[in-house]
Amino acid sequence: MDAHGVDGKIFGLKKLYTMYLLLEDGTQMRGDSFGAQCDASGEVVFNTGMVGYPEGFTDPSYRGQILVLTYPLVGNYGVPAGNLNELKNPFESSRIQISGLVVNEYSKNYSHFACTLSLTEWLKQSHIPAISGVDTRALTQKLRRKGVMLGTLAHTISKPPASFDNPNKRNLVAEVSTSEAIFYSPHSKSPHKTVLLYDCGVKLNIIRSLLARNTAVLRVPWNFDFIKATRKFDGIIVSNGPGDPEKADQTIHVIKKAMQSSIPILGICLGNQILALAAGAKTFKLPYGHRSQNQPCMEMQTQKAYITSQNHGFAVDPHTLQNGFEIWFQNLNDDSVEGIRHREKPWMAVQFHPESNPGPTDTSWIFDFFLKHL
Repeated sequence: MDAHGVDGKIFGLKKLYTMYLLLEDGTQMRGDSFGAQCDASGEVVFNTGMVGYPEGFTDPSYRGQILVLTYPLVGNYGVPAGNLNELKNPFESSRIQISGLVVNEYSKNYSHFACTLSLTEWLKQSHIPAISGVDTRALTQKLRRKGVMLGTLAHTISKPPASFDNPNKRNLVAEVSTSEAIFYSPHSKSPHKTVLLYDCGVKLNIIRSLLARNTAVLRVPWNFDFIKATRKFDGIIVSNGPGDPEKADQTIHVIKKAMQSSIPILGICLGNQILALAAGAKTFKLPYGHRSQNQPCMEMQTQKAYITSQNHGFAVDPHTLQNGFEIWFQNLNDDSVEGIRHREKPWMAVQFHPESNPGPTDTSWIFDFFLKHL
């Protein structure tokens, strides 16, 4: 029998099953399955971060994507305890959001004071397939040269897929957004301010960051009409999220309406693109996106550089900015737009994640800067 046969191979009492990563350009990579025994398809992207997979895998911005981790050893600190639905935990949403996982080496032995289960157990519970034994550095170089591409994780290649699922054709924001309004109050009985948070796939640490600043949060669906809000609010935040920003057409529409009344607005990640589109600018797809915890960005007005955490595949076209908007931050690697703001109105947005988690906290001051405008 083939040592990597579909029937598996035995190491002690455990079987390792063969899995394949198939890319739309015809590439086939073979390795061992260590997640759920199912197949998955999506857009294959890479992240160069070294740690933080519990937070990263639960980031809704990864919806519809097969994630490649360039750091060679994954799983060595297991998965922490906690209820995925609670804000006090390190997770960024109520479920694993990635469609599949690709790593070089999976660590079966894990150790951390907070862990309660292995990465394999977590992936299996969540029905997420994963493959190890892949040369992820070579795969990343391919994705950098050719751009991210569609792919499939499969346990057999006897019948290659006739077509690959393209998640960017779907309204991914609608898939990950809350279906009803949720109110979060800080511990203080009298919060300083209240913000209306458009959930386009919000990372929970954005909510934690606001509550820590004694700010109440009214989290609403992506297509919510702020005119119908039953609570008074002082400003609007448009969250991060997955996919093509133009698919979030109803969010763009309500933000455009909010701009007519000069309501303070902060966009984060996808929110940066939505604010730009609402203001008449255009967006475009990056060749391979920015997904890491070490992206250097410069604040244009001060010429000060910051290290940021990022997870996005689209960007704002700087040549289409108009109506009083200017570039606030710029990526020092590829000069892409990392933030915009209006010269007169209280409207601003950043392409990176000021709430980090995982990642540096260099730009957490963005929240304080925005709250001063309320």
